[in-house]
Amino acid sequence: MKTYVQQIMLGTVTGNEARARDTLSRIKAAGYDGLELNRFMIHPTSLMVRLMTRAAGMPTGSGGSLPWKQLIEESGLSVASLHADLGSLEREGAAVAAEAKSFGTDKVVITGMYRFDYTDEAAVKDLAKRLNAAGEALAAQGISLLYHNHNVELLRTASGKRAYEILIEETDPAYVNFEFDSYWFTDGGADAKAWMKKLGPRMKLWHINDRGSRQKGASMTPILKADSMELGTGSMDLDGLWEIARENGVEQVILESHKNWIDKDPVKSLELSAQWLKERKTR
Repeated sequence: MKTYVQQIMLGTVTGNEARARDTLSRIKAAGYDGLELNRFMIHPTSLMVRLMTRAAGMPTGSGGSLPWKQLIEESGLSVASLHADLGSLEREGAAVAAEAKSFGTDKVVITGMYRFDYTDEAAVKDLAKRLNAAGEALAAQGISLLYHNHNVELLRTASGKRAYEILIEETDPAYVNFEFDSYWFTDGGADAKAWMKKLGPRMKLWHINDRGSRQKGASMTPILKADSMELGTGSMDLDGLWEIARENGVEQVILESHKNWIDKDPVKSLELSAQWLKERKTR
């Protein structure tokens, strides 16, 4: 599997061209094949979008006006996919498709819905219809649409079904597939391996992260707070997840964490995770 870094990790280390070049150079040197881009980080965005993203624990940084296509080409990195929002796809799907192609990728990923009730079964089914329509429009332009989960999709609707289960059942595999994030489902208390097996070949991309605690020495209480960790330093069964991803035919795995980086440095963090990834890539 090829390995990538989600751009959301880089908001604090790509604020100007010089720093962005240095960061991309270190990503390449660490052994990654490329990045997964976010439309809201490669364009200037509104204050509201920045605030909402920051509120979710994912600061976008100030690099939206940088020449990202040029920077990526110069770095020798490739692009796995382009994250977008459903509203943009519905308003300007052709432009999003063209932008994805300009970066050399045929995948666009919906990153979940803001201000959306995942316990409302009618709303979730309507979301599936919207995804099918957007996916069909993108398919006509040679682009695949994927849906990226967080933990909110584990909420149950009135029928007892989880929202994610409904999205799987109600979307057409010809037009909608999935980028599975095993960290968020583990965080939500779910069996990530079981869900990956359920997705099977509809799992096209994999977001990887580890989960645990940095506590060292005596603790005030016997209860620790879990957070994201560098790969291989937490408690998730990453090797088991890796094998299922391979069985599902996943060819691209993407590292994503938002905080709790070693020395508060996202680049040091991704470099440490790269060591774990290198070992699996050579097996």
